Parts: sequence; structure tokens; C-alpha cells
Amino acid sequence: MVDAGPLYAYVDVDDRHHDECLRLLETHPGPLVVPLLVVTEVVHLLESRLGADAEIRFLGDLAAGNLLVEPVAPADWIRIAELVSVYQDLPLGTVDASVAAAAERRKITAVATLDRRHFSVVRPSHALAFEIVP
Repeated sequence: MVDAGPLYAYVDVDDRHHDECLRLLETHPGPLVVPLLVVTEVVHLLESRLGADAEIRFLGDLAAGNLLVEPVAPADWIRIAELVSVYQDLPLGTVDASVAAAAERRKITAVATLDRRHFSVVRPSHALAFEIVP
């Protein structure tokens, strides 16, 4: 499961996490599952910080099938709300909660994220903790 941080960082060559995120995304055996709400966050960040060319590059990677976009399942909305409520003091937020909900539904324990603060605290329903990479 891939969060927004690594996706932004692999596109932004000036990001301090660029090399490690690019390496992770290029070498991970896959599939690299990206929740739809994460895609929305990434394209917003790319366009607002780096411009349309960076956004277009990322969209091209999605079109090429390098990333598997995971829609929000109807039952995920309730779980997202529960997670936002339980972890409101972080605050977790809807996008990060959608990562956790999709990971739970798909029984994925590894999360590619730069947001260790949130994902090291969240306790998924299907495991003791998420394995955070890179």
C-alpha cells in the first residue's frame, strides 16, 4: 500500500527522500496499490508545488499501470470515519485513514509512507502494526 509521500518524492528530484522512494517504487515486486484518495492528494501537491509537467508525469505512470489504483469500497467509508475518530488527536485525516482501511480490507501490512508519525501509531485490524517502508 502506498501513501502520498513516496509518490510525491519520487517525482520531485529535489525532495530529500527522492532517491530512496524512487528505488523503492522501481524495485518493489508489487503490486503497488495506491488508494484513490491518495492519488487525489498527490496530483494536488504535484500541480501546486511543481506544476503541470510533474502532474502529467505522474498521471502517465498511472496510465502505464505502474501503480494499481484502489477505489474506496462502500464499507471503507465507515472504517475511514472510525479511524479518523479514534485517531483525531494525531490528527489522522481522511486520506491516511483511507490507506489504513484499504490495507485492512486487502490484508496488506506493508505501507510505503514517509509519515511514520501517523502510521506507527495506527493499529490495523488485521495485524499488530503496519510495516513501514522505506
